[in-house]
Amino acid sequence: METATARSHNPKRKRDATSPPPPYSNGETTTEEIDLSLLDAIEKSQSLSKSQPIETLDPKTLKKLILSFERKYKENIESRLKYPDQPEKFADSEIDLHNELHKLKILSSAPELYPDLINLNTIPSVLSLLSHENTDIAIDVIQLLQDLTDEDVVEMSNENEEESMKALVNTLIENNVLELLVQNLQRLSDSDDQDEMAAVYNTLATVENMIEVEPKVAEMICEKTRVLKWLLGKLKVREFDSNKQYAAEILSILLQNSEANQKKLGQMNGVDVVLQAVAMYKSKDPKSGDEEEMVENLFDCLCCLLMPLENKERFVKAEGVELMIIIIKQKKLAYGSAIRALDFAMTNYPPACERFVDVLGLKTAFAAFMGKASYFLLFPDLVFPIGLVTFIVVGRPIPMSKKNKKERYQEELEERVISLIASLFVIGVDANDAPLLFLVFGGILRGSRRERLLSKFVENECEKIDRLMELYIRYSDRVKEETKRMDELELDDLEMDGDERYNRKLESGLYTLQSIAIILGHLWCSEHPRMRARIELLLKQQKLTKSDVKDILLEYHDNIGDLDGPEEKERVQARVLKFISAFELS
Repeated sequence: METATARSHNPKRKRDATSPPPPYSNGETTTEEIDLSLLDAIEKSQSLSKSQPIETLDPKTLKKLILSFERKYKENIESRLKYPDQPEKFADSEIDLHNELHKLKILSSAPELYPDLINLNTIPSVLSLLSHENTDIAIDVIQLLQDLTDEDVVEMSNENEEESMKALVNTLIENNVLELLVQNLQRLSDSDDQDEMAAVYNTLATVENMIEVEPKVAEMICEKTRVLKWLLGKLKVREFDSNKQYAAEILSILLQNSEANQKKLGQMNGVDVVLQAVAMYKSKDPKSGDEEEMVENLFDCLCCLLMPLENKERFVKAEGVELMIIIIKQKKLAYGSAIRALDFAMTNYPPACERFVDVLGLKTAFAAFMGKASYFLLFPDLVFPIGLVTFIVVGRPIPMSKKNKKERYQEELEERVISLIASLFVIGVDANDAPLLFLVFGGILRGSRRERLLSKFVENECEKIDRLMELYIRYSDRVKEETKRMDELELDDLEMDGDERYNRKLESGLYTLQSIAIILGHLWCSEHPRMRARIELLLKQQKLTKSDVKDILLEYHDNIGDLDGPEEKERVQARVLKFISAFELS
């Protein structure tokens, strides 16, 4: 099977541009001395600007706004240079500058004017204010950037507006916006001030906005800045707040489709930091929906990190396998996420599989495989059949969120456990090619570990094979239904090419069905008489034959990709052919 891919991150949250970010659960408001005269001046200037509505926004009005801003920007610089030690002398210019930045926010309602904004060459002036000595001015700029780059201001059907947004983001990048934003994070994050904490949140929102517009930003910001170090620092904080939640989300976005970022974070001890962050929830559940979302994002980060081989090694050395097993045994909300992380860690990596068996992970995995934990979540005190046997679901309940009670949670859990078990198998030395050791998914070598794995399918009257065949029938039916549906669509002149048909079948459950067929192939090639007899009996009861399993393996063989190189593709295909031959000859 090809290496598992990371799940897409959660859809971008909608934000009201006029409302503050969510409250901070652990932030305390401090009482500071306030210059009431300055506050009165700000309020007076704001009320004045409200009483003087801006004209209809067009290129001419835009020029007026920019000229006014540039004038106040220059006046503030001059005042600060002339009276560096007398704040009262440049306070008025600071207020004026604040008001001008506030007025520029209206530009977000006219993205078609972004090219004009760029041509007026005011972007460098605006960005320079991110380093302004007055953090309030820097905060104003952050809010402006968030508004201007928000994808919601662009109509998806309007290509001109989309191009204008891209032009703006690229101009911001050319003028070092990424470096300036991250540098600004350093001075903001050390403060407990609510406004500055909100500015941190808005900075992260701006980064997310730019990635939505230009995906290349995800790698650029990691190459040019120390944002990964800053994000790891936020994850190390034990207390939960909205900025820690958002930091986890941004990190998952940065890692999702970038092998370079995955490797770089691994080199920065990122695997260990993320493991420590999720370890806080090994025996407790998140206290709120926001905290639950953060935990999901942390596991998304972990799964993305486990894509490169070197990070799998770091995961094993950091005792990540043991931690995931503990989380599963505790049956808390992170139960399913821990199974997913193990699936990523064990795919194409035998040392993780061996560690899993050595620390007694088989019992935990097969409990999940049999549904003794997951089904209890949805059907407490329920007795139901599996294959030819009937058993009572036992165990203590696993608390679940409303989201996880949906049917898709159960399906994803089944698919992950099947993939995990498939990863445990390895092809040993073949009698005909003694020097060669071929790995299909990763797996464990021959010997006591492999025997312990195979014995699981024999114990309790082969109940694991019964469960495997029950899942085989279910996913086979789903794939057949999808195939029938596609055939009907083609009758209606909606033709699909072979790749599209195959991808749709994969989405309907073919990937999991292929994993099940691979497991059956391993069991059959073990030449264990009880296992072979059980498989044949169950196939016969469903009016199926070994040829049906063979056909699934053959389709898998014909569609194996070369992501891991042509030699690996040939080796895997050769092994699958041996499974097919074994089913044909016996």
